[in-house]
Amino acid sequence: MDAPTTLPDSWDETADIVVVGLGGAGFATSVTAHELGADVLILEKAPEGEEGGNTKVAGQGYLNTSNPESAATYLTALCGHYKVPETMIRTWAEEMCLNNEWLASLGADPQEHQHQPEGIEFPELPGADCVHKFHDGETYGWSLTWKKFESLVKERPIRILFETPGKGLIQNGATGEVIGVRAIRDGQVIAVKARKAVVLTCGGFENNQQMIRDYLPDMPYCYTTGSPYNEGDGVSMALSVGADLWHMNNYAGPSMAFKAPEVRTAFSMQAFHFSKEIPGGVIAVGPDGRRFTDEKFKTRHGKVPRNGTWKKLPTPCPMHMVFDHAHMTAGPLWDKTPKMGWTQMVEQYPWSDDNGAELAKGWIKRGDTVEALAEGIGVDPASLAAAVERWNDGCAAGEDPEHGRSLMLNPIAEGPFYALEMSPSMLNTQGGPRRNENAQIVRPGGAPIPRLYSAGELGSIYSYLYQGTGNIGECLVFGRISARNAVAEQPWDSN
Repeated sequence: MDAPTTLPDSWDETADIVVVGLGGAGFATSVTAHELGADVLILEKAPEGEEGGNTKVAGQGYLNTSNPESAATYLTALCGHYKVPETMIRTWAEEMCLNNEWLASLGADPQEHQHQPEGIEFPELPGADCVHKFHDGETYGWSLTWKKFESLVKERPIRILFETPGKGLIQNGATGEVIGVRAIRDGQVIAVKARKAVVLTCGGFENNQQMIRDYLPDMPYCYTTGSPYNEGDGVSMALSVGADLWHMNNYAGPSMAFKAPEVRTAFSMQAFHFSKEIPGGVIAVGPDGRRFTDEKFKTRHGKVPRNGTWKKLPTPCPMHMVFDHAHMTAGPLWDKTPKMGWTQMVEQYPWSDDNGAELAKGWIKRGDTVEALAEGIGVDPASLAAAVERWNDGCAAGEDPEHGRSLMLNPIAEGPFYALEMSPSMLNTQGGPRRNENAQIVRPGGAPIPRLYSAGELGSIYSYLYQGTGNIGECLVFGRISARNAVAEQPWDSN
């Protein structure tokens, strides 16, 4: 897979446009290319029924901005000091206003979210009034927007090869053109010819621990709440043909979540949901046994205010959620209602109503005293006991002098006591191969790699702050752009 200029003896599959990945970006790319008359083949890593990437399990909203001028101003402000070229800003801003029009032309039913303008993530930034979140149909959530997107693919004669991940690009050594993809099907390498172009729409690297350590600062590990199939394949493929990278340190996170070895993706604990008020006392502590943040603060996709700027939520690893018996017996620690996230929507782990099964598995640790609990989780007993005492004193006074928490000011009072190890978590990464305003993947210096395009979270435009629903909105934007330009390519081979 690391010899892209080695040409195959024969081709196993052929199409005008080969799309690698079927999520929001793969949907927009494949449908647009088909509508323009191209023969399209999608290579999808997941088995049928688990396709959709993060679009399948995200909040089901997409961004449609109200006007290009405000949109450009807002995106520029979101990027802050992490500048994005003006040509990219303008392209994003102009095309983002057309998402509803395009979807409606396909027979979709764009409906604006209620509770605007609360959906504006950074209302203090200039241009923020351009933000409008939409979904398909009258009902919001439950993968419904994704189901509409997928239906628009499947009602067309667009071929989809499931369980066939793209793993390598095939490049004409003389011209530098990308002319196909090496994929894995039934354990065998197959060669897929792309007469016109390849479009990478296979998401980020949020389920690749080595890339997380390599690219995300201060992050020894991090577990996704999104698709477990996003393992950075597109990053590796693009690097093999000389692509530049950008935004590799940016991601939609972190949050604090629980990761069980037996389950592929992370659990978001109810106690740390911003709006939840649950009986019993709960805090989070780091490896020194001390609290490190307001556990109930509503981050802006993992960013919290620090000294007049925005920094990622601190996640000193290993972290533990420490709680008392009143919290343990108040109900399940995890909400298994299918709403959002891979564990809820797809894995659907049957978390026990009384948390007893998880205690028996050893996921939850127990101690008769705070000090005994500390011993069981490898934390200094005196330090944890002092942290609990400070927390309880604050609760008695009706305030949190350490971190300013205002919700669930309940003391950790009733033994026995419990702990659950928490991990940094995220929905998706934003980094990947750099693309230009034509959705072409480029080399260092900006020269396009011929016939290679991308869309979606793989090399997203978001460099610093992120507006919710912006990723699916961007999937639609650069999916259309990549398809238009890919279809306009002249075939390198008519066979």
